[in-house]
Amino acid sequence: MKYAYLINKSLNIDFYSANISSELSLPFVDSGISAGFPSPAEEYLDLTLDLNQELVKNPSSTFYGRVKGTSMFEAGIYDGDVLIIDKSILPSNGMIAVCFIDGEFTVKRIRLQDNKCLLVPANKQYPIIEVNEDNDFKIWGIVTYVIKKMLK
Repeated sequence: MKYAYLINKSLNIDFYSANISSELSLPFVDSGISAGFPSPAEEYLDLTLDLNQELVKNPSSTFYGRVKGTSMFEAGIYDGDVLIIDKSILPSNGMIAVCFIDGEFTVKRIRLQDNKCLLVPANKQYPIIEVNEDNDFKIWGIVTYVIKKMLK
């Protein structure tokens, strides 16, 4: 991450600041890219898109996190993916959140059930974490986007 600064390193997620002071406008196909039959798109390459403007809605409360581990792979979040995390979004049932629990960060789906908060992995090999009053717990931010590398 060339334009972001490492601000915290943990077992499960490395956190980076969201630096939006730079602007990089890239060619953009606004008409959509067909996942069926090919369509000519060369005439649409005059448009540009700035990923900072597209992905970071609240710059002062947005951070990046690089995922370490496989607890969320069934939700499409893989080891090495970059999460865009917004701390200003109020958490609600079903959202994927970065949580701080008992000294560690983790990314899980929030499930509110029977006056309980459950942290639900998207991998059956990991247990559901039931948060109780004995835990040092905070929902740190909500995952708004996942950036993944397609080529190895």
